[in-house]
Amino acid sequence: MNDDPSIFQNHTPLTEILAHLSDSSLELSNTELSELSDLSTDEIKQFNVIWCDLPAERKCQILIRIEELTKSNIELNFDRIYRNALYCPDDSVRIEAVEGLWENTNTSLLPPLLRLALHDPAAKVRSSAAIALGRFAVLAEHQKISAENRTRISQTLLEIIHNTNELSEVRCRALEAVAPLSMSDVTQSIWEAYRSKEQRMRISSIYAMGRNCDQLWLPTVLNEMASDKPEMRYEAALAAGEIGELAAIPQLIELTTDNDTEVKMAAVSALGKIGGKEALQHLRTMLTHKSQAVRDAAEEALSGIEPLDVPDMQFPYEV
Repeated sequence: MNDDPSIFQNHTPLTEILAHLSDSSLELSNTELSELSDLSTDEIKQFNVIWCDLPAERKCQILIRIEELTKSNIELNFDRIYRNALYCPDDSVRIEAVEGLWENTNTSLLPPLLRLALHDPAAKVRSSAAIALGRFAVLAEHQKISAENRTRISQTLLEIIHNTNELSEVRCRALEAVAPLSMSDVTQSIWEAYRSKEQRMRISSIYAMGRNCDQLWLPTVLNEMASDKPEMRYEAALAAGEIGELAAIPQLIELTTDNDTEVKMAAVSALGKIGGKEALQHLRTMLTHKSQAVRDAAEEALSGIEPLDVPDMQFPYEV
């Protein structure tokens, strides 16, 4: 298959592309799929005619492939196709559709996402929709969307969190999604999750503390860095990086020697986010670590530290 971008200039008739898509025995062509970008209203109607009759496996193949295409070419836009797929009767297709819209921040997407998070029959779809609502929660916190939408998002996610009949995984995703909102109900929900007997919920509560970015959580986060559970130490390290307080640096430095590799890497990343002279000094020593992965992580963390954070030290290399 020849997917040279220059070929994109030779447009294939839409009817021909759709005929190829409808034949599951044919391999998908990146060139033809790219021409499905920015379909007009009339073209999406034509697309829907063949889409409805495609088997779920073929639909997923198409959605996964066009998502890959958008990652390599930001000018491509398949949002109309993804939105259409949100209403597909097959669970796996709806999940791919939600994930394909991962960069879309248009508030017109909120109604279907809120509906999926609350009422979809598949738990995986509800989880995916809750995760997607998290980016809108960030926008709401920074007043990039209306107060009305902020209320709709928070009410929906809090309803999910406090629904004891909902699966733990979905409730955890809702907690993580609503965490950026500076609201007393959100703070209370994070505390309740932290005190939960469910380990999965407690792990999510630490992650939520990081996303909430309130210094209120720092003592709890520091305490969990000493947890005997590596997953808690991992989330605590990342949360400390998000909160960004220099007081966390000594314990993060200790975690860079943790027996668990993921915990170690999380601590390195957090040091880079917090910055400061002590963090920079330690990260520089890790550039000679025996592990290539750790050396790479330290170099990446160092690249995120602004020289102004450490005015009395020579920066080790260009950033």
